[in-house]
Amino acid sequence: MRVTIAEVARRARVSKTTVSRVLNNKGDVDASTAIRVREVIAATGYTPSAGAVNLARGRTQTVGMLVPGLTWPWMGDVLQGVADVLEARGYGLLLNTMNRGADSLTQFARHVSANAFDGLLLVEPPDTLNYITSLHESGLPVVMIDDRGHHPGFPSVATSNHAGGADAAAHLLSSGRSHLAMVSGPVEFGCTRDRTAGLRARLADAGVAFDERLLVEGDFTRGGGQAALEELLGAGVAFDAVFAHNDLMAVGVLDGLRAAGRTVPDDVAVIGFDDISIAAHTRPALTTVRQPSREMGEAAATMLLDNLAGDELPDEPHVVPTSLVIRESAPA
Repeated sequence: MRVTIAEVARRARVSKTTVSRVLNNKGDVDASTAIRVREVIAATGYTPSAGAVNLARGRTQTVGMLVPGLTWPWMGDVLQGVADVLEARGYGLLLNTMNRGADSLTQFARHVSANAFDGLLLVEPPDTLNYITSLHESGLPVVMIDDRGHHPGFPSVATSNHAGGADAAAHLLSSGRSHLAMVSGPVEFGCTRDRTAGLRARLADAGVAFDERLLVEGDFTRGGGQAALEELLGAGVAFDAVFAHNDLMAVGVLDGLRAAGRTVPDDVAVIGFDDISIAAHTRPALTTVRQPSREMGEAAATMLLDNLAGDELPDEPHVVPTSLVIRESAPA
């Protein structure tokens, strides 16, 4: 049975008028109430009728952006790509972080209710996908950058994580390495699963077995990479290469190998992922799979502005490919 606006109002403990005003992004609804209404909309799958939602929005020439925080190593490149496109087309940027948890989300909701921006770019903070989905369904254009395997019901820009993992494996095999270890990211991330699958697939194609004892889950930090390397050494299984799922963990792997008296790349080759600025300055300089963070920001901003100009948003993710950057830690 179709969910009605009356049912949404009942579950959210508000009037139908309040639900309607939230759907129309009116600025006179309390932020916490608006969040509660949108959570009910997301939970029930309510689809507003044409009469329930006024999709005509006043233009502010501003794009909103919601990110978990600014400390992620590649976030600066994403923001630069976004800013380059917006400035070139006469748009401003309203940046929101989730550094203060629920308080940050409440502040962001006030911006939504005040129609402070015309569309939203998103690097998904934890536990916000249902809320953002409800915003999109109520008429706010949304584009996600790096969908982390969540495959939202709105457009996204991603990179070729599977191909990046495969390219790392192919490079290591071509340089004579045959006992590959892997320090993965947290398993709940889609990029972790894709990078792992890419490496496994390329090894399988080459007829090389992957020893499951040489897979350790990391946490995307430098300290986590060193701890993972120490766990690999403690397993007592020989390896001659390590693929780490980001550059910070790869730097930690280099730290751990140095502490253990192993030389890179003579004893062990190391490949990271991202190509953040530190990668070119490690000792030895880090071979890595370049994640095109700036280009992803540019692509997402272009997609959103084109939609605001009247173009349809694509149904499938826009994929910006990775590339292998060969340096001293894993030479050809």
